[in-house]
Amino acid sequence: MPETVLAKPRAIQPLKVNPDEHFDLVLLAYQPWFLSPSQPVAAFLQSEEGKRLLKGKPVVTLLGCRNMWINAQEKVKRYLHAAGAHLAGHIALVDKHPNLVSLITILRWATKGKKDAFFIFPPAGVQEKEIVESARFAEPIGNALGTGNYGNLHQDLLALNSVEVDPGLIVLEMRGVKPFRFWANYISKAGEPGHPARQARVTMYRVILLAAIPILSPFTTIAGWLQLTFGKKKLNRDVTYYKGIQLREN
Repeated sequence: MPETVLAKPRAIQPLKVNPDEHFDLVLLAYQPWFLSPSQPVAAFLQSEEGKRLLKGKPVVTLLGCRNMWINAQEKVKRYLHAAGAHLAGHIALVDKHPNLVSLITILRWATKGKKDAFFIFPPAGVQEKEIVESARFAEPIGNALGTGNYGNLHQDLLALNSVEVDPGLIVLEMRGVKPFRFWANYISKAGEPGHPARQARVTMYRVILLAAIPILSPFTTIAGWLQLTFGKKKLNRDVTYYKGIQLREN
């Protein structure tokens, strides 16, 4: 924060592969940070080397995160489109526990380095069972790679539950986008990384974010329920869209 949200990542080291070499398929694995693609991946997708490597190539995106990824994937779709790549499939591995439960376990993992289960809480992050069972996606990817036909790959992956979208999390994530953008701009205006004024704003953001999550959760839950109730048709359309690989024009 804030460079990740503002899509201004630090540069990465030169690639260890020849970006002009031919590749039959690119598997792009990444994490979302602050509802955006992580800085290393964003830097790769913005780089001239990355664009050359991806141009004209079929791509399968594979992400791992706590539970919110749709805005990050939309940005990745746009990067791929700008590079002239073809998104052929998508796989999303997430922590399927309730939002507040996964929040507690991920904070413990991030701050104390402890991922294991404790008290009544499960292990943090994507569960080991989900990771092991993701081997099921190898067969349709292998078949598409063998034939060179990627037209039905994403539908074959979806049939294996490669992407699950919770309507409630769509509502929650969309409510988080504007505050993240506000804080990203507010922090960046204080100077470059390391500037004391900027660090003060980062600290302020951290405190407010951690305080707001438990305090505002009941209100966002009610607001989300209202939207789920009265905007169900639109949400259903959004679920269908976000499970797919097409890119909206707007």
